[in-house]
Amino acid sequence: MNEGETIDYSDSRSEAKAQFASKLGRYRDLLLRKWWVLAVGVTLGFATWLAISLFSPPCYVSVGRMIVSIKLSIPEGSVYAEEMSSFLGTQAALMQSGVVVSRAQARVMAENPTFTNQPVQLKVIVSPRTSIFVLEATGQDRRYAQAFLQCCMDEYISFKREMRARTSDTTVAGLTEEVLKLEKDLRKGEEGLAEFQKSNSVVLLQEQGNSAGNYLLALNQQLARLKSEYDLLQMLTFDQNFERRQETASIFPKPTESPQPPGTADIDRQDVDYLKAKQQILLMKADREDLGRSLRPKHPKMIAMTEEIARRERLLDIYLKQSVDQLENHKSSLALQIQNLQKDTREWEARTLDISRRSADYQRLKANVQRVQTLYDRLLATMQALDVNKEISPESVTVMEPASPAFAAKPQSLRRLLTAGAISLALSIVLLLFLDHLDDRITSFSELQELFDEPVLVQVPRQKGVSTEPHLKLVERDDERHSLVEAYRNLRSSLLYMTEGNERPRTMLLTSSIPNEGKSLTAANLAITLAKANARVLLIDADLRKGVLHGRFGLKPEAGLCEVLMTGCNWEQLVLPTRYENVSLLPRGGVTNQSSELFIGERTQQVLKEAAAKYDFVVIDTAPVMAADDVTSLAPHADAVLFVLRAEHTSGRVARAALELLYQRHVRVLGIVFNAVRRSSADYYYYHKYKNYYVSYPSNDRSQRGNEGATAQA
Repeated sequence: MNEGETIDYSDSRSEAKAQFASKLGRYRDLLLRKWWVLAVGVTLGFATWLAISLFSPPCYVSVGRMIVSIKLSIPEGSVYAEEMSSFLGTQAALMQSGVVVSRAQARVMAENPTFTNQPVQLKVIVSPRTSIFVLEATGQDRRYAQAFLQCCMDEYISFKREMRARTSDTTVAGLTEEVLKLEKDLRKGEEGLAEFQKSNSVVLLQEQGNSAGNYLLALNQQLARLKSEYDLLQMLTFDQNFERRQETASIFPKPTESPQPPGTADIDRQDVDYLKAKQQILLMKADREDLGRSLRPKHPKMIAMTEEIARRERLLDIYLKQSVDQLENHKSSLALQIQNLQKDTREWEARTLDISRRSADYQRLKANVQRVQTLYDRLLATMQALDVNKEISPESVTVMEPASPAFAAKPQSLRRLLTAGAISLALSIVLLLFLDHLDDRITSFSELQELFDEPVLVQVPRQKGVSTEPHLKLVERDDERHSLVEAYRNLRSSLLYMTEGNERPRTMLLTSSIPNEGKSLTAANLAITLAKANARVLLIDADLRKGVLHGRFGLKPEAGLCEVLMTGCNWEQLVLPTRYENVSLLPRGGVTNQSSELFIGERTQQVLKEAAAKYDFVVIDTAPVMAADDVTSLAPHADAVLFVLRAEHTSGRVARAALELLYQRHVRVLGIVFNAVRRSSADYYYYHKYKNYYVSYPSNDRSQRGNEGATAQA
């Protein structure tokens, strides 16, 4: 999608609604047309049920009840707790299983040799809000049904007991095998733990771990302090170090009894001498300045004072050099101490890691032994509980009421009748939908638009003919079939105003894909409707095989188009007037099978040109496209082609093939005339719904009404 474009969701929703309405309309029309299929299907269903009911033998029912028994709540019994959410359904299915039924049948025959094996229907129902099972056995023999039901209940209990025994034995065997495996693992773990304790004292290992950890912590603290002091000495100058030592000495004076590192006392003494010499130089310079105010620079006292200051400055330099050397020695000492501490730290870290690893191995071995011991004890307890429960556990489902004597089954006529009717109705609907899926005949306007790109010029409604007349009547001046008349008026408007480039077709050919689609009636009514608009119309019957237009107009011509094309006689002399004003007919004339060859000749093109020059419109009725090659030979000579398609009659595939044949001849198909549309169709919205709009005019004002109608249509 390009930038700035928006999707019109309203159009898509409207299209979806239209398609949905079209589908509903199609199904509604299908029911109106094929309702008898549903009626026949339901009737057959009722008849089948009635036949089965009449000829089926009587049935007898025996009833029994079983209940979920109450269990004692003991710790050992918890091993066999069953899930109640699916328990009832599982037991009901088990009661009707093939194993229980076959065993019950075999038991009945063994206990009663006089019985013959008979089919019995077993039904299990769980009573609502209870844990009671109601069992019903339906058969044709009273005694056999009762015996079969009782054997089913007994065999169910026996089968459950066998299942529990097999399950218990299998479980015990599996638990025993797992216990033996755990016992081996437990013995192996205890041996590994004892082997570890032989080479490692657990108590000593814990004490060593604590002491090693504390000593390693002290080493790390001392190493961090020495590194910090060494890094600080590396960054500071001598004067900055001297000031830092003086500030530290003044804030934190050292106790005299505490031992000092080697060389620390010499550094402190030199610092004192350096500081004292520096103070004396400053005092002597101050005295020299005082003497300089009263004495000259060459005075012996001034000279002696200057020499003394120089001597003391040299001494100060000596003190400074000694202090710097001693500070470097102190840094070297700190570096050696740091190196020694790092070595000790690495050794104690390795020793500590070894102690931690051995402690972790001990804890892992101990935890593994404890885990295996716990599983071993739990499985032993489960095996003991399973053995006890196998002996004392009662049956979960027991017989509450034994099988009752069989009684005659009550017929459920109404229920079965309704069921048969519903099934037959559903099958009939499926059959109807399947047949509709195979049927591609077009029934509605929406389907026509989906299958064809050609425009639909008009929808002609279906008309009911009189039984005494072979064909529908042509439209008359005062015709009461308002919807039919308005449909042809709509077709006339389409031809007059909807053509491209305002070029109205003068010569129009009407055809269809197959016979009996109403093309001849459409051609005649179109000619009459065009003539009502004061147009001179020539109607040509070009169906030289089965043309019937002369019969619809009540004419009996001796010659027609066939003779014109075969002998070359004057066609104007064969044109017949009709009872309709401005409508003339060139009848078919004789019958020939060579019409395709006649239409290819130049005579056909000459006749059509002369007719188009003399009349306002020339309407041509032809044979169906798929019936003969006449249309494909004649259509290229016409200005436009109107394709008639009959609703619920024409196959979509056949109509598409007929149009393709026309397009291959470069024929201009103006549009489709949708003929014989059912008035009840969902897509038909034409004039029959507005009957009150057509009022009756006085008889003496008919001429005025006709003039007004012509003016309005023009």
